[in-house]
This record gives sequence, C-alpha cells and structure tokens, in this order.
Amino acid sequence: MASSSSSGLTFKLHPLVIVNISDHYTRVKSQLNPPPLTSTSATVNGVENQQQAPRVYGCVIGVQRGRTVEIFNSFELLYDPSTHSLDRPFLKKKQELYKKVFPHFYILGWYSTGSDAQESDMHIHRALMDINESPLYVLLNPAINPAQKDLPVTIYESELHVIDGIPQLIFVRSSYTIETVEAERISVDHVAHLKPSDGGSAATQLAAHLTGIHSAIKMLNSRIRVLHHYLVGMQKGDIPCENSLLRQEYNDTLLITYLAMFTNCSSTMNELVDKFNTAYDRHSRRGGRTAFI
Repeated sequence: MASSSSSGLTFKLHPLVIVNISDHYTRVKSQLNPPPLTSTSATVNGVENQQQAPRVYGCVIGVQRGRTVEIFNSFELLYDPSTHSLDRPFLKKKQELYKKVFPHFYILGWYSTGSDAQESDMHIHRALMDINESPLYVLLNPAINPAQKDLPVTIYESELHVIDGIPQLIFVRSSYTIETVEAERISVDHVAHLKPSDGGSAATQLAAHLTGIHSAIKMLNSRIRVLHHYLVGMQKGDIPCENSLLRQEYNDTLLITYLAMFTNCSSTMNELVDKFNTAYDRHSRRGGRTAFI
C-alpha cells in the first residue's frame, strides 16, 4: 500500500456519511449479539480490540466537479465477504431509487469498517469498477482510541503499480476535508452542545427519552389492539354494529390528518422564512435594510 495518492483529486466528506456508516455498524453489531466469549473486547494501550466485530459494506454517493469529489450520502450493500459475492439486483434497485431523489448523485465508491484496508477488500473494489472505473474507498475504524484526536475515517484510491515486475492494483491514502451544509452544521452543533438539563449524564437523559418513547408506543399499541378486537367482534357478530361510533373514529382520524397537514405546512413556512431571513440579512449588510420577520 502506497503512502499517499498522486491523482491530485480533492475530496470533501459530509458528516451524514460518517453518521450513516456508524449507524450501520452499530445496528449490525447489536443484531448479531455474539456470545460473551467472542464479544468480550480487550484493551491494549488504550485502544479497544475489535477483531471479533463485524464488518459492514455500502456505497457512497455524491458528485464530482472537475478535480473535486464531494461525498454527500451513502447506502448499504448486501455483500458476502466469504464468497466475495455482491447482490447486484439489490444494488441496482437502490441505485435507481436514489436517482429518483438525487438525480445529480452517482456512485463514487464504497465504504466498510476496520482498522486498515485489507487485500480482500480489492474484490468488492474491482466488482464496482463496472459502475465507476475508479471508485474510492471510505474506511471507518470503529475501535475506540481516547488518545486519537482525528476522525477515524480514511479515504483510499486505487492505483496501478508495478511490483516485482507485475502490475498490481493497490490502495493509496488520500487526504480529505469535512464539508457541511447549513442543515448539517445545525445538527452537528446541536448534538455537540447537547447537555442534560437536570445535571445528569447524557446516558441518563437518553434512557429517560427512550423510556418516554417506549411508553407512548406501548399506549398506542394497546389502543390499536382495543380497536382491532372491537372491529373483529363486530365482523363476527359478537358486538352490535354502531355506525355512530365508527363515524366518530373516522372523524377523529380525519382531524389528526388535518392537524398533521397544518403542522407540516407550518414547518415548511418556518423553513422558508428562515431561508429568506438568511438571504435578506446578507443583502441588508450591503444595503442597510431590515430582514423580514
């Protein structure tokens, strides 16, 4: 593996990609639920040993303008590392769905998790070359290292080098910068400055928040069950049909839908006013006008 790339490309990575990869890894690791003997991780020199942790795979998408490559988003891939088989129909379907929402984005490469690029990674890298002739490789290291200050993310390119007289495709490291849009900056800043209001730890606040959500879902589930039993009993003839009650339930449903539409419209209008104020504020700095409130 060469130390650095010589392609001259400039890479810009958005925080959403890092969040997606981290979320993908966390979900897969939690769902596998390995036995205690294999899930126990040792700590060496302050770095958590993650050799037994699973690897996840996915595609990164974005745009390339000249020599600048901007990675905006990502999605998961179905890949079997034991047989080096890639689920092509799944990849094609995901690609078509993303094209409908983001018509200007295309597949720039792929991502995975691990401490370093491996020789076996070249299999999936070559498999994606029919989509992008020079795919990039984003690697997230999930190992916990308190002493590390930089992001545990590395971007690799592939270059053809002649080694011992044989041309070989190898991974080379590439530098990158973090690029954010306004929505990402607000989200990241909010998470970074999130502090418990009662002085407790963040874990305590999260547990309380999840408990509240669980209680709300439990209550909703119990009420849906009551309605379901009532409708089943009415269909079987065990309970007399009361059209007035059904009309009341139908009206309540329409009212909730109506309120949800109003909430959505209010949120959209609020975003529009914020954007207008931002744009008008920049203009007022030059013209001395007052922003719209």
